[in-house]
Amino acid sequence: MQFSKWHGAGNDFVIVNGFKEKVAGLDLAAAGRLVCDRHFGVGADGLVFVLPSDSADFRMQIINSDGSEAEMCGNATRCVARYLYEQGLTDKTKVTLETLAGPIRPELVFTDGKVSGVRVDMGKPRFKRGEIPMSGPAEDGAVNVPVTVDGRTYYGIGVNMGNPHFVIFLDEDVRKVELPVTGPKIETDALFPRKTNVEFANVLSRGELRMRVWERGAGVTLACGTGTCATVVAGALSGRCDRTAQVHLDGGDLTIEWAEDDRVFMTGPAVEVFRGEFLLRI
Repeated sequence: MQFSKWHGAGNDFVIVNGFKEKVAGLDLAAAGRLVCDRHFGVGADGLVFVLPSDSADFRMQIINSDGSEAEMCGNATRCVARYLYEQGLTDKTKVTLETLAGPIRPELVFTDGKVSGVRVDMGKPRFKRGEIPMSGPAEDGAVNVPVTVDGRTYYGIGVNMGNPHFVIFLDEDVRKVELPVTGPKIETDALFPRKTNVEFANVLSRGELRMRVWERGAGVTLACGTGTCATVVAGALSGRCDRTAQVHLDGGDLTIEWAEDDRVFMTGPAVEVFRGEFLLRI
């Protein structure tokens, strides 16, 4: 199976051209676990298949490193958009990608005639508990919701950006958070019937945040696109930051704009690392 390895602010993916490679009949969960394994595979946070679509330019299917399937992924979206263009699969600089979360529209950003990044229309955030989803009355919001882990109570904001997020703003440095310990306990709390991604954030200024993430299905990652969007939205919603902010992640920076029409736009890097061929024995 031929592949291309990419990352978006350190959130890394193995991208496979489903137009050429045989995907039908493949055990996707097993393939995701094997390919993403950092000791016995290529190593990645996710395995991404680019496939034909009846409703968009292309379909993007994302398998997390634990074998589960993600509704969508912001960093993967940027990587796929640049991959499609540079592999000659399209000459469009703005494409529509079909995902389980609905259509996503990335657009290439050029500087001096070269691709310098990708801007993605991430759609509109959703805040009702039934939409996130979170337990409780379906029409209620989810602001300052308490979750207790190991004797400490965290207060978070629930946001759906195509997948569920729980954003926790802290006064202490987020670098002190033991993500491998606290993250999975919040992810699997009974409050979240489909589990959740967990973001811990510091407010540096009205236009600047610092965030770390525990991703549902992938664990600790260096960046999460949808999580970064959810963090800025949660910050603006609670009056902590402006509707446009730069977010510093473990793997780099992303710029998020929550526009007046309620749509969220994410701009950041997409970098190819290497190409290869994997002997998929499953």
